Amino acid sequence: MSDLSQEQWAKQLKADENAFILDVRTEEEVEDGFIPNAKNLNIFKGQAFIYELEALDKSKNYYVYCRSGGRSGQACAIMNEMGFENAYNLLGGFSEWTGDVEK
Repeated sequence: MSDLSQEQWAKQLKADENAFILDVRTEEEVEDGFIPNAKNLNIFKGQAFIYELEALDKSKNYYVYCRSGGRSGQACAIMNEMGFENAYNLLGGFSEWTGDVEK
């Protein structure tokens, strides 16, 4: 797992043609807005979250975020344990995101 600053995360994401953006917040949080093209998998769903991760392509590069960076860090650690090689945690999370947002 790599913790990336907001600037590093955005720059690396923009240049990555194998990128997959993963939002691990709750559905209620997502209603406040999300990073364009992000797929939402709520980390609080427990085992269901694990099943959803298992369905993902492990060859992709995952850019993971939550509200402040804590849950996404946990998600990246879980993903690494499951065999995902490239999971990047957005430090500061969505609350510090200054890029594009969709509602």
